[in-house]
Amino acid sequence: MLKAIAHNLFERLERAFDYAFTPAWNPFHYLGALGWYFFWIVLVSGIYLFIFFDTGIVHAYEAVEAITHAQWYAGGVMRSLHRYASDALVVVVFVHILREWAKDRYRGARWFAWFTGVPLLWFIYICGISGYWLVWDELAQYIAVATTEWLDTLGVFGEPLARNFLNHNALSDRFFTLMVFVHILVPLLMLFLMWIHIQRNSHALVNPPLGLALGTLITMTVMSLMHPALSHPPADLDRVVTTANLDWYYLAVYPLLDVMPGRWLWAALGIGTLLLLITPWVPPLRRPPVAAVNLPNCNGCARCVADCPFNAIEMRARTDGLPFEQEAVVDAGNCVACGVCAGACPTSTPFRRASELVPGIDLPDVSIAALREQTLAACAKLAGEARVLIYGCEHGPPIEQLASESVATVRLRCSGQLPPAFIDFALTRGHVDGVLIAGCRPGDCHYRLGGQWARARIAATRDPQLRARVPRERLELLWSGMSGLAKLERTLAALRARLVPLGSYQRPHQPKTAQESGNGN
Repeated sequence: MLKAIAHNLFERLERAFDYAFTPAWNPFHYLGALGWYFFWIVLVSGIYLFIFFDTGIVHAYEAVEAITHAQWYAGGVMRSLHRYASDALVVVVFVHILREWAKDRYRGARWFAWFTGVPLLWFIYICGISGYWLVWDELAQYIAVATTEWLDTLGVFGEPLARNFLNHNALSDRFFTLMVFVHILVPLLMLFLMWIHIQRNSHALVNPPLGLALGTLITMTVMSLMHPALSHPPADLDRVVTTANLDWYYLAVYPLLDVMPGRWLWAALGIGTLLLLITPWVPPLRRPPVAAVNLPNCNGCARCVADCPFNAIEMRARTDGLPFEQEAVVDAGNCVACGVCAGACPTSTPFRRASELVPGIDLPDVSIAALREQTLAACAKLAGEARVLIYGCEHGPPIEQLASESVATVRLRCSGQLPPAFIDFALTRGHVDGVLIAGCRPGDCHYRLGGQWARARIAATRDPQLRARVPRERLELLWSGMSGLAKLERTLAALRARLVPLGSYQRPHQPKTAQESGNGN
């Protein structure tokens, strides 16, 4: 119930952001890419700051002040960008995590991205907290003392780390140099883990659209000029810090150290991390059967490989003796059973009658043959004028609520599962007068790329293409998500109103193709 509420809330928020940013630039559609983008801003600005930074404990504060004020037009802006991009990174990461949970995109074969993403939280906070030390102002002093005392509660260090901050004579340049090293090394390790994090996703987005990227950068630059990041007074270990303006994005747990023992806080964070790590398996997910290859009908075209959103298919050397160089092989561990591969296979054609409809690759439980039978059965019940067949994906609007005497509905695993030939088949064979395809919102496909590939195939920009003979005025597409029932009703009404004066489809006389005669795959 909570997840359904969160899902609905996200869809409503994203719909509102569509009006503000347009669907093509909606930030919710690019949370992962924005995370990469903010990381690069932090990295580039950090390199610039390090060029002018003095790693000595005595001169660190003076160096930061000179960067901030003496060259406010460059160093000052870079410092502020470094701060704002770091905070923005925390925001998009947490929203990304919550959104993936709400939309149930972390279980089954998709556990890998979630599992590798959880440690990134620790890397982000280590980077951010160690960065505050380097300024060496009163805030840095507070963080250094609180952090070392907190680390000492673990009891794993030979000597208490907090002893380094007893007074100004206790702290040496070596310890400060170590913090500089940590602040440089951890982002490099983090970048490697970020690369691992996206390995199971094909065509992974690591860059937001140019307009969104430029708009974000301009906004943060304006913020940097209007409200620059500034230091507290210089650190003085001979005095106790009584007031510090915390960055709540990174330092929210520190006030808790005043009200609970450090070990309890470690235990709470450890348990929270563990719960996040095991979330993909609690409760257990009953996985549907993965895609299966039928070698006699596979010619090694590799379209399924190109379209698989999760790198679950690869081409290998032929093993059955047929005169083709390669064959498709499914990695069951990566396959999410979305059916996008079946929609990409050129043998997934409902026109085939001379032989059994078994594509080169298919879903065992939601097969292309079963889809043809569902289509025929649904259309056979239709009567009246403006007969419409609605194909809807599992994560689109509830199409069943619109079924009537003149409207039939067929569910798909994903809109990308539907071969364009089915649209051709339904219209040109006179089974219906119009076809409506309803799926996830643009940029928000539950299976990442299914909706995008479906639109490209229908637009004849990606194979397999919808044939030019199919009358586009009898076809309507709606990408509205689960909460788009009202929009679906309006779209259906508009399509039927358009179909009434057109009447039943009259197929132009032309010779049958080999595919339609049942001789081609």
